[in-house]
This record gives sequence, C-alpha cells and structure tokens, in this order.
Amino acid sequence: MLLQAPRTSLADSAADSIRAEIAAGRWTVGSRIPIEPQLAQLLGVSRGTVREAVKTLVSRGLLEVRQGSGTYVRSGFDPSLSLQKMRRASLRDQFEVRRALEVEAARLAALRHTAKDLRNLKALLQKRGVPDANDGGASFIERDLAFHMAIVDISGNLALAETCRFIAGYVKETIASTMNAGLPEPDTAAHIAIVEAIASRNADRAAEAVRAFMSPMIDALARDEVEPVR
Repeated sequence: MLLQAPRTSLADSAADSIRAEIAAGRWTVGSRIPIEPQLAQLLGVSRGTVREAVKTLVSRGLLEVRQGSGTYVRSGFDPSLSLQKMRRASLRDQFEVRRALEVEAARLAALRHTAKDLRNLKALLQKRGVPDANDGGASFIERDLAFHMAIVDISGNLALAETCRFIAGYVKETIASTMNAGLPEPDTAAHIAIVEAIASRNADRAAEAVRAFMSPMIDALARDEVEPVR
C-alpha cells in the first residue's frame, strides 16, 4: 500500500509517492495507474492535489493522460532528477561534459554539413555579437546557445541533438558562468575557428577547434577551483 503523503507540499509529496511506485516497478511502463478518486484515497489527499501531482509527472514525461481511457505510465525515468544532480556537479565537471558533446558534434558536422548549413552557422555567429550590459547578458546567452545548438543539429545525429536539448538549460548556465565567474569568454575569433574547421570537412580539425575553444575555461577552473553557479 502507498504511504500517506505528508501534509507539507502536498502536490510534490503526492508526485513523489507516485514516482516511487513507478521506480519500484509496482506500476510498470504501459500500465494504467489508479483513477483519481482511488489515488486521492491512497495518498490521503484531495482529488485536486492528485490532479496537480499527475500534471507535474506528465510534464516530466513519466505519465501520459489518454482522454477517455485513463493515466498511464510512460517512462520509469525522471529526467528532472538527473538535471538536479548535474547542477550539483562542479563547474569544471559541467564544462568537461559540454566539451565532450560539442567535440563530437563538430566532428560529425565537419563530415555532414551542407552549404546551407554553413550559411546558417555564419549568420548565427554574426547575430551572436557581444554581450549587452543592459539586459545582464540574457539575450547574448540565447544567441550564443543558438550558435552552438546549430552545430549539434548539423551533426545529423538525433540522439546527440536530443541529449544536448535535454541539458540545454544547464548548458546556458555554463555560458552564463563565463560572464559571472570571471572565466575567459571565447572571443569571436575562437568561434570563427570552429566554423572554418567545420567548413574544411576535416573532422579532426573540427574536434581540435572545439577543444581549443573550451580548454582556457576548463584550465582556469582547474587552477582556481571556481565554485559551481547555483
């Protein structure tokens, strides 16, 4: 039987209880979970609280609501927990993961890009510009992320692209950290070097361009042991 949800943060607690049942394998992927009144009784909460908890788990990809049929387990994996753990990792760890993903993306982009891809990449780099002090750099971060995500898309690897999109928010934090933690921000020339390496169709050159791009930041973190941005 399910444990009663605590009386604090009821919707979150109810969601945690449902997630625990899924993680334990009592509600398997593809199975229908108890209907709303039954869940409310099992958890000792209102139907409104259950509805909110289910909505939360639907947004996280664990549950799926099928109109006229019920609510089903869609996945046993909660990506939000992984993201929370990523954010607790050191900033150096985060940059090393980003480097690993972007090195492979650049390698594949060098082999698979089209002339249109290159034109788009150059346009995004031109649009990227420089940080705008008036908005705290927020719009610059979006433009910078768009440039890097374009390289991932050009790689033609759907799994790699989805992985990068999954951690996009966390990648934005690493970009922001170069502005907020005193890390060396790669200049326009470093970005141009990546574009030119991709255009050369030399996969090793493209990979090395990304390593050269990321190394100053990672080396600075290794020297100074900058704390993660929370």
